[in-house]
Amino acid sequence: MSKVCDAATAVSVVRDGHTVASTGVIGWLTPDVVLRALGERFESTGSPEGLTFYFPVGTGDAIGIPGMDHVAKKGLMRRIVSGSYINPKHPQTGQRPALMELIQGDLIEAYSWPIGASMHWLREVARRSPGYLTEIGLGTYVDPRYGGGRFTSRATDQLVEVVEFRGQEYLFYPTWPLDVGIIRAGSADEAGNLSFEDQPLVSSAIALALAVKASGGTVIAQVGSVVSRGSRPAHAVRIPGTLVDHVVVAAEEMTGTDVRDDPGYLGYVPDVVDRLPRLPSGADKVIARRVAREIRPGEAAIFGFGASSDAVLAMAEDGALDDGRLDDYVFTTEHGPFGGAVMSGWQFSANYGPEALLDGAYQFDFIDGGGCPFAALAFAQFDASGNVNVSRFGTANPGAGGFIDIAHNAKRLVFAGTLTTGGLQVDCSDGRLHIRREGKVSKFVEQADDITYRLGPGVRDRGQRALVITERAVFDVTAQGLRLVEIAPGVDMQRDVLDLIGFEVSVSDHLSTWDASLLRP
Repeated sequence: MSKVCDAATAVSVVRDGHTVASTGVIGWLTPDVVLRALGERFESTGSPEGLTFYFPVGTGDAIGIPGMDHVAKKGLMRRIVSGSYINPKHPQTGQRPALMELIQGDLIEAYSWPIGASMHWLREVARRSPGYLTEIGLGTYVDPRYGGGRFTSRATDQLVEVVEFRGQEYLFYPTWPLDVGIIRAGSADEAGNLSFEDQPLVSSAIALALAVKASGGTVIAQVGSVVSRGSRPAHAVRIPGTLVDHVVVAAEEMTGTDVRDDPGYLGYVPDVVDRLPRLPSGADKVIARRVAREIRPGEAAIFGFGASSDAVLAMAEDGALDDGRLDDYVFTTEHGPFGGAVMSGWQFSANYGPEALLDGAYQFDFIDGGGCPFAALAFAQFDASGNVNVSRFGTANPGAGGFIDIAHNAKRLVFAGTLTTGGLQVDCSDGRLHIRREGKVSKFVEQADDITYRLGPGVRDRGQRALVITERAVFDVTAQGLRLVEIAPGVDMQRDVLDLIGFEVSVSDHLSTWDASLLRP
């Protein structure tokens, strides 16, 4: 019997009070048609009500691929637990994502978990264990002593606990059942066997399907096409049909934000470097060029969302990856691609020209096992105690993403971002950096709004080495605090750097000035 049906039929299995889990990584792998059908059902019937949603990663871009915004409706959504949230305003309308409106209006129970925990937690649900145990995240915003990952005042339940095991503290994430899982794949046969041949990521799809079925739940798969049973090699089938209950065909869906059927994201193009976009001139490009100088051939390098992910594109633009030299590097993200080039912006997560792909849970095994000795990450705030914040600041609530796991397990770290924010304008000419308009807010504060990672103890107690790279200066992170070690030509050290930092910073006796090549347009 065929498992193929339309989206409305598939989501009819969702009942009041159910817990619904969904895949998706920004625009990639988002089952948008099924999520839309669930939102439309609620709009037309008022049912189902009071759902809990579990998104291992923020789903959709809130622009062309709404993703989790389809179900961000008061009454439909009671609670959400997500590894990240989509924050940016719509470029044309200026409207914030609907989910952010619910969170900032305190209209739902919202929780934020690190993506590493959200991936590994699914595996614990799948094997019906009591929960997920980890030391990663102790002392951060997900630790119940520092908020427990709660993003709204309505979120009063304690979903994360501190426990002691063999004399050591751990964070413990108790498991709970999942009633419905919504995933996306490339193709299915009539029996529901799924492959991902046209998808650049697998992410949480396998772990999520296993977890839902272990809970006695229903799995709905959105695919682009249906193929004949037995027409694909067994190795190509990543999810067996016994884990899938309904298949919804959506042939015209975008692969990701502004991407449709680009073979480069699947690894099928030989001239990767020639196809990469150029970065616009400005502060982020300066930062990316400086970050690139910390990357070593042969060393697995992982990049987070934000200014840090531009580094590979800067290397390509400056010729550092020409003549086959891209093959000398190993670039990855927390979402599982290896090889090729890390992309930035809405295309972040997938690599262009990847050589291999791990699913989400295995990628975090790799990360947590120390597989990425070098990491380049963005930052929103850095404070006097060496705490780094990317999870919650101002009116933004993006969550941690893969930041905590990556930062905890890397040996060498770069934190990349502008020194100030809120209207900053710079340009580069005559080999100098010109600050045309200073940002309204410094990112270097006495105390961060949220603690996403405690870098101070990482440097003092675990031997991590770290730099903070901005568009105008570079700081070495020492056991005693920040030390200014480099400055851009054209920048006044006191006025443009030290006076804008909300705590004491030492200055190296060997302070160096950047060469002008970093400041090319």
